[in-house]
Amino acid sequence: MASSNKKQPVDNQLIITKYMEYVLEHDGYPKSVYKFCKEAGIKEEDFYKFFGSLESLSKGIWNTFFTTTIDVMNKNKEYAGFSSRDKMLTFFYTFFEMLTLNRSYVLFAMKQHDVPFKNLGQLKGLRMYIKNFAAELIEADNDEKLYKISKNPVSVFSEGAWLQFMFLLNFWIGDDSAEFEKTDVAIEKSVNTIFDLFDNTSLNNVLDFGKFLWKEKIMWN
Repeated sequence: MASSNKKQPVDNQLIITKYMEYVLEHDGYPKSVYKFCKEAGIKEEDFYKFFGSLESLSKGIWNTFFTTTIDVMNKNKEYAGFSSRDKMLTFFYTFFEMLTLNRSYVLFAMKQHDVPFKNLGQLKGLRMYIKNFAAELIEADNDEKLYKISKNPVSVFSEGAWLQFMFLLNFWIGDDSAEFEKTDVAIEKSVNTIFDLFDNTSLNNVLDFGKFLWKEKIMWN
């Protein structure tokens, strides 16, 4: 009979879980891969099968949040038939539910450096994922439009989706409402507003979208 104490195989998910636990339990980040692996009970050679450094691991956590979110959405048989607007709403709702499940780590990670911009380095991969996701949505909508003049600029929309995410992330970090209900309202309002902008106006540059986000920030503060 197999032993009930069989050691869990090392994969990227195990490493991520151990890393997040380490950060929260030590109230800080490991100084080296060696120290992290020693305490986590992981061989260094196994660590390097999945991540090249602690920095790449930090980025990988956010990437995993994204891929897990996509997996969850695709398990819904009705998702494929959603409009682009509803797909974006579903993405943000699901993604922020994922963040809420890991809120203690996320809050710590976003305050790692005293200089805010340094904290954004870990989001580099996530930025690419979100922009690609948004680009696919707008490209699908454009394919349904007969005239080129009515098609929306993919690059503007995808960059706008990233700015929208950053606004929502900052909002969620400061949200102290029960079950983060204010964040849900902010998601619904911001997604619907930006899709209305694209449906009814010609959005020529990201600055227009930035002005919208600024007005949203003022309103919610």
